[in-house]
Amino acid sequence: MMPSLRPSRPVASKLPKLGKPVTAENNRLDKVEISQTKRSPSSPQGGAKKRAAFGDITNAHKNPQLIQKKKEGQKVAIKKTKSAPTSDITKNNELNIKKTQKKATVTEEHLPEVKEEKINTEQKTSVPTKEIPEEKVLPPGVEDIDQDSLDDPFSNSEYATDIFSYMRDREEKFLLPNYLEMQTDISKDMRAILVDWMVEVQENFELNHETLYLAVKMVDHYLAVSVVMKEKLQLIGSTAVLIASKFEERCPPCVDDFMYICDDAYKRDEVIAMEMEILQKLYFDINIPVPYRFLRRFAKCAHATMETLTLARYICELTLQEYDFVQERASKMAASCLLLALQMKGLGRWTATLHYYSGYQTNDLLPLVKRLNFLLTYPPNKKLKAVRSKYSHRVFFEVAKLPPMDMLTLTEALQS
Repeated sequence: MMPSLRPSRPVASKLPKLGKPVTAENNRLDKVEISQTKRSPSSPQGGAKKRAAFGDITNAHKNPQLIQKKKEGQKVAIKKTKSAPTSDITKNNELNIKKTQKKATVTEEHLPEVKEEKINTEQKTSVPTKEIPEEKVLPPGVEDIDQDSLDDPFSNSEYATDIFSYMRDREEKFLLPNYLEMQTDISKDMRAILVDWMVEVQENFELNHETLYLAVKMVDHYLAVSVVMKEKLQLIGSTAVLIASKFEERCPPCVDDFMYICDDAYKRDEVIAMEMEILQKLYFDINIPVPYRFLRRFAKCAHATMETLTLARYICELTLQEYDFVQERASKMAASCLLLALQMKGLGRWTATLHYYSGYQTNDLLPLVKRLNFLLTYPPNKKLKAVRSKYSHRVFFEVAKLPPMDMLTLTEALQS
């Protein structure tokens, strides 16, 4: 069984290098060196010199009295340079006059064409008018759930429909087979114990729920392509949480933290090697659709309260431990969990809006909803209490304490 989690220990700070005392002055210099631009020591210009913007290409360095006299139209005495012979000057002047006359005749001949070309380029480079986006055409009775959040840049309301349509397409790529048939040393119970421990890790590190779901998915996909011994199962689970944290979290835990929660059963090199192996086996494609994301979207369609959404999340998280639900699609699992939560709270049926955005009707979800309600009524392994104890807290509205529905009542309510 997995070792119990201990309070997180403080991470030791790095020791300074020998021969270089660490002082406030050294720290300040290090910051300055990082902020400075690299300059070659052999540069002929040397260090950067102070100057105003465009100071070298203006007349700011000239005498201001001369500039003022030029503005007023007065004659300014100019210093004469050493004069050249007069014969050379006259010859040069005659040549310059002939050249300028030739240039003038050429430009006058082609002047109309140049003007026309300028007009044409101006017409081509004119700013196009802003196109008005087409309005959504929805079936009758379907609500536009993204209309109210158009002013919120964080909701991505303009792209939400395309994003979830893309995720639905990617589900086809990540369908799991019955991989335990090829595993000789791993059983369903071992996998359930591992996921129960991963739930505790998610709570201990205060990770996002998306991180937990993605980590469990990566474990399943890795076991589907690799035969593993039971001694390496916890290493796979902890490494999967590490990879998922790097993908989902803003500040993921470090490798030492995962070595600590494994009670130092694995070395640092083993964790890094397993991380490389998992990524290579999955071809670095770990953007796997998870039910948690679909669940938030579908709950918005139903205008569900936070308590109802938490109940649906509790049901969905219970399925992570059960191998029998591994082969279900993420979107279908999310829709079934929400439908069961709505029935348990007595909040009505599956509406046309939910049908439109989820792609499922009530008849499509009925078999899976019955299995979920059976899971709530008869838990397979009562010793694994991580999920139930987690959702028994007041923060999660104590949804784990709600009684499950009677199977006959649930069937009649869904079929009516």
